[in-house]
Amino acid sequence: MSIHAQLSPEALAKLHRQKRNSTISSIVISMLTIILLALLLGIYLLPQLVKETPTIVTYAASLNEEAQVEQKKVTNTVQKKPSSPSSAMAKVIAANNVSPTAVPVPDVDVTTPSTDFGDSDDFGQGWGDGSGMGGGDFTAVPATMRKRCSKEDRLQRLAEAGGNVQCEEAVEKGLEWLKSTQHSDGSWGTANKTAMTGLGLLAYLGRCETPLSEKYGESCLRAITWLVDHGMKNDGKLASNFASQHGAYEHPIATYAIAEAATFCKQLDINVPNLMEVTQKAGQLIIDNQNANGGWAYSYSVKGGHTDLSVVAWQLQALKACYHTGIEFKGLTRSANRGLEYTEKLQNAQGGFGYNSPNANHAKGYFSLTGAGVLSLQMWGKGNQSAVRKGAKYIEDNTKFDYNTEFADLYGHYYEAQAMMNRGGQQWKKYNEIFRDQLLKNQNPNGSWKAPGGGKSVRAAGATYVTNEHYRTCLNILMLEVYYRFLPGTGQL
Repeated sequence: MSIHAQLSPEALAKLHRQKRNSTISSIVISMLTIILLALLLGIYLLPQLVKETPTIVTYAASLNEEAQVEQKKVTNTVQKKPSSPSSAMAKVIAANNVSPTAVPVPDVDVTTPSTDFGDSDDFGQGWGDGSGMGGGDFTAVPATMRKRCSKEDRLQRLAEAGGNVQCEEAVEKGLEWLKSTQHSDGSWGTANKTAMTGLGLLAYLGRCETPLSEKYGESCLRAITWLVDHGMKNDGKLASNFASQHGAYEHPIATYAIAEAATFCKQLDINVPNLMEVTQKAGQLIIDNQNANGGWAYSYSVKGGHTDLSVVAWQLQALKACYHTGIEFKGLTRSANRGLEYTEKLQNAQGGFGYNSPNANHAKGYFSLTGAGVLSLQMWGKGNQSAVRKGAKYIEDNTKFDYNTEFADLYGHYYEAQAMMNRGGQQWKKYNEIFRDQLLKNQNPNGSWKAPGGGKSVRAAGATYVTNEHYRTCLNILMLEVYYRFLPGTGQL
């Protein structure tokens, strides 16, 4: 017979409670252990999880400068200026719908082209400012635009690239002169007004003077409005006479200007009705009217006709500006490549670029369009090609600049200033010593520039800027903006 101990109900209940408490304690301890392990793991991994990827910019500014630029939040409301915009301009900014008719601005007096702007040879060979949005860093236009909008960074780059305070003072005086000479309708000049207005607008944008700028905003907006209005009235044709020989210059100059304006306005959320539409039409006209030989001809003839590097350089600048607007253009890249092939064929054994053949139309022994050829290749990503190196070497060895003598080709030197800036290094340093002080010493007290040449015939393929004060003033402003407008291709200064 076995004897078994039997627990009372109270003891049994107490035992169950102990087991339950023990189980709960085990679970709690396990959970606390897991949480502790998770915390330890989190502390270990936290630096890797929150590590911020550095922002890549196209210009190596200091951290404080870059942060300052990014903090400048721009709204889509035009800030109050010292003087109120005209009622027509207010409509431009406030309008919500795209109108099939012209933008409401004052009546435009479009004049017939005159010989004051150059005849067939003079205009064709000498006209152009070379101010394409080009350069070694052209592929990052928004970043470079943002940089030129920072005064601190702009002045830093000016000093690093061999400029000085006098350069910025000269630009300021030039912009003041432009503002004071602008017509009430927003244009400049008497003949070839689309080209002249385009040049004035480029000079503003070159220092980031946009429609939102306190000092020049109204003037800038009026220029944009006038060009857009002209394009709306003429189905995208930006010339006094699109079919004339001058039209092959006026149209790309104005197209380049409104395309850069379109990129700025897009960045800053500025709504200018019809700006994008006119830019698209104007750019597509250049593509659709390319000559069969890859260049562009007077009157935009697609077969036969007269083509030359001066005409071609302007089209390539305009197309590059159009490329960065984000607007869709059919056949743009192919058109640009054909234009570059045409350009390369004009280089001669010396490294210079001829007018419409390798050895044609150089000015008194100097191939004055070499800068145009070099810049055209640089701005489309061909800055490391031998053609560019040979062209820059030709400029380095042969160029001359003396404002009050025959060696004062502002057209040629504007191209060369950009081309050599893009080369950087000793080539730029040597060139900068040639041209900078020549410009600074020859500005008029009112902000314009005096006629070059000192009464002598300028050594140039064409020199309409000798008699055109607005034209030469814009060229010189844009030349002095080269220090911060674009970055050198080599990054060496």
